[in-house]
Amino acid sequence: MKRLTSAAFGTVFLIAACTDSGTNHTPILDGPANAAFDADLAACRALARNQRQFDQETLGAAAMGAGAGAVLGDLDEDGDALGGAVAGALAGGIASAADVSERRKAIVIACLKGRGHPVVG
Repeated sequence: MKRLTSAAFGTVFLIAACTDSGTNHTPILDGPANAAFDADLAACRALARNQRQFDQETLGAAAMGAGAGAVLGDLDEDGDALGGAVAGALAGGIASAADVSERRKAIVIACLKGRGHPVVG
């Protein structure tokens, strides 16, 4: 049981780490990149990565999923609260991580557009 709980918490932290994947987005440009593009891309990625409130949202979604899963697992005759909590944490964390990744990607794109780069996606 202790091993399962440790695995669940490890998985939640792994999911939170995956929310940074949107910061690795390399946008498509409509035209050539200018001399400042690489520096601006690095700065925009850093800006997106530094939005730590997104990490808190992902952990919160995983916690809420764990709570709901624990309750549902406890109510099910064949289920158990711990198994439900793990499944709920995974479901909530994965859904939030995907959303956060897209939001970070949008920040990179908007930041580059704001710096005058011809970004199309």
